[in-house]
Amino acid sequence: MTLRILPAVGDLDAVRALTPLLGRLPDAEPAPPVHDSTALLDTLARLAGESLEELPEVVLVHERIGPLPALDLIRDLVMRFPAVGVVLITADTSTGVLTAAMDSGARGIVTLPLGYDALAERVQAAAAWSAGMRRHLGSTTPELYSGPGGTVVTVTGAKGGVGATVTAVQLALAARASGRTVALVDLDLQSGDVASYLDVQFRRSVADLAAITDINPRVLQDAVYTHDSGVGLLLAPAEGERGEEVTDRVARQVIGALRSRHDVVIVDCGAQMNSATAAAVEVADQALLLVTPDVVAVRAAKRMVRLWDRLQIRKAEETLTVVNRHSRGTEIQPALVERITGTRVARTVVPASFKELQSVVDAGRLQDLDARSTVKQALWALAAELGLVAPPEGGVGRRRKAPPDRGALTLWRKGGDRGAVTLEFAGMFPLLLVVMALLWECVLYGYTYSLAGNAADEAARAATAAAAVQGDSAGACQSAGAAHLPGAWSGATIRCNPDGPVMKATVRVNVPLFFPGVDPGWQVEGSAGAAVEGNGR
Repeated sequence: MTLRILPAVGDLDAVRALTPLLGRLPDAEPAPPVHDSTALLDTLARLAGESLEELPEVVLVHERIGPLPALDLIRDLVMRFPAVGVVLITADTSTGVLTAAMDSGARGIVTLPLGYDALAERVQAAAAWSAGMRRHLGSTTPELYSGPGGTVVTVTGAKGGVGATVTAVQLALAARASGRTVALVDLDLQSGDVASYLDVQFRRSVADLAAITDINPRVLQDAVYTHDSGVGLLLAPAEGERGEEVTDRVARQVIGALRSRHDVVIVDCGAQMNSATAAAVEVADQALLLVTPDVVAVRAAKRMVRLWDRLQIRKAEETLTVVNRHSRGTEIQPALVERITGTRVARTVVPASFKELQSVVDAGRLQDLDARSTVKQALWALAAELGLVAPPEGGVGRRRKAPPDRGALTLWRKGGDRGAVTLEFAGMFPLLLVVMALLWECVLYGYTYSLAGNAADEAARAATAAAAVQGDSAGACQSAGAAHLPGAWSGATIRCNPDGPVMKATVRVNVPLFFPGVDPGWQVEGSAGAAVEGNGR
């Protein structure tokens, strides 16, 4: 049997010492070392997504691995990949380190400097444990193992008031409406408002889990409030000062426990960075950064992205920025936000329609937001873009009966952004037709005025010439005026009358309705005058 080993070692000297020793182990197949905790978790998640059998039997974690501390990393590995045996490599042989490693779930410790016998013994013991665990998972309770667990999405505001909590709540409701099991965590520890938005009064909070080293299902059940919508809520403490109890270790442990029991975990991180929210963003599968299209918010988003990058929490290209309160008339558009922040910008933008939200926000009933609301449609479309909504049939994972109200979910499924654009155009189309008809009728009015004036001018000249030779001035007037009117404007009234030394002509023409020849009874009048020839003699 081949023994697959994945070393996670960030120290080059340790890599040089470890590699030849692993090569000497019988039937061993060591993989190339990964140099940080993020790469290790990504590699194992990818392998677990393919098959349980693709995971290595043993993972070696060096004490200097980063950015996640070694013991926290081991705890996360054991919770997410229970069939993998984890061994800690450390120079500290004290009882405290041994106890902490065992509490974290390590299957053994190898001390530095490395020796072949000690390494072989610990690796073989971890591999044997891994083989037994895989037989157990494969034969008796395969549903307990689901690879890397549920999807974790963090929602962070570039600054206060940009809509992070509303977004987090609606994403959770959208995922739950599709039948997924959902947990919503409020990590805005000093000023969390999830409870206010959902009209919840519950005395337990995430701070109550801070002192617990082993979060088992019973403990988790006591701390999580099941909302009427079916979403499990882990709330922020009512006393803001208790937020200091929630460290990065607590955040990782809580999120790991929730993701092992839920399809989707949404974390509202607020707009303040601390160790807990930093840990949440680091372990998240997708990190959203909420921004509004104004200069202050975009600058704040850029600062947040740079902060995450400096602290090695998350790279800019791994962050998804969501533009909230968007309008087509604003100068700051999503493409500009993407260029300034260096992040990816979600295809879905959330429109600026606070009036739709005001009544449900004031009532603390955000779950009652009308399915026809453009804000709700956009946020549920964002949930679809993030992959938080389960397929309608044949999906993988745990399913429960979904709530009966699926209005907004149905709307985005029938077309998403294109459907919204189509509906908007359909609503505007009658108004466009009316405006175009009015403009065309104004054109016909103006053209008819022009025809009447020109015909009157020609009629006055012809009548003047006829009067000079004692001819039929009235007939000449009628004939000349009619000759300068198109056939569709026929039937005009043309008169010429002398007024002292001036021959005045008046032409009244019917204005057509939309098309020449259609007579609604509207008339315009054109007039002109010409001096009678020979009048002065």
